[in-house]
Amino acid sequence: MKVLLTGGSGYIGQSIIGELVRQGHSVEALARSERAEGVVKALGATSVRGGLGDLEVLNQAAARAEAVIHLAQATGGDEDLAAATAMQDGIGAGVYMHTGGSWVYGNTDGVADETAPWNPPGLVAWRRPVEDAVLARAATGGRPVVVRPGLLYGGDNRLIEEFFIRPGKAGGALPYIGDGANHWALIHVDDLARLYVAALSAPAASVYLGVGDVAPTAKEVVEACARGVGLTDQTASITLDQARTAMGPVADAFVLDQQFTAARAKTDLGWAPRHNDPLGEFARG
Repeated sequence: MKVLLTGGSGYIGQSIIGELVRQGHSVEALARSERAEGVVKALGATSVRGGLGDLEVLNQAAARAEAVIHLAQATGGDEDLAAATAMQDGIGAGVYMHTGGSWVYGNTDGVADETAPWNPPGLVAWRRPVEDAVLARAATGGRPVVVRPGLLYGGDNRLIEEFFIRPGKAGGALPYIGDGANHWALIHVDDLARLYVAALSAPAASVYLGVGDVAPTAKEVVEACARGVGLTDQTASITLDQARTAMGPVADAFVLDQQFTAARAKTDLGWAPRHNDPLGEFARG
């Protein structure tokens, strides 16, 4: 297939481009800078110069494609919906894959699936009307698909690296919030890339949680990270107020207690995570 990708030079996007190319797809990737162009070209994609605000560029690029994967992080609901609308208008009856996130469910009170009620922290509350509008296109001949990834790890660990490992590298203890007993729904970036590519065959209006089979506690993750950076036993609890001061609004997402099943993706798409030892990977650094 010919696939248009936004966010291709980012953490998830680079893995997805690699997986698409390995499976024989051709990729056009939106690039808003010369650096981003260089990244996507090195991975085997053709660059399309522009950003999420360039709606005509998005529309025309989507019209050339057979599928769209929208990964780029918007500043909020208005920008995300405008970009999604331009690309869905362009792709027509082709696959349009939209990126959400598992945090929209809030605390899950045990193991949940895609049908769980939403209870999002403020950071991601704007996602609901966007995803509703995206999925509504199925009623008029569109083929929307939504993927809601869990907390990413692998590669540079991204959020985990920034907020939990970096303080230890800077000379402090690696923090966890409260007692750290809340579970994190993790997904390895390479497993997530395979899920996106598998979902190119998904029926219209499908929604998939992108999560691994193991959801360790936040404290377990931080302790494993400490071992991985040579700071064994150098972890410390901080209060939620302290976390909000240090991390901002994302702190309220990091304290969510989330466990999910990816049974729908396994059944529908034949996908399964291959990375099932996240604590071991964190401990190896």
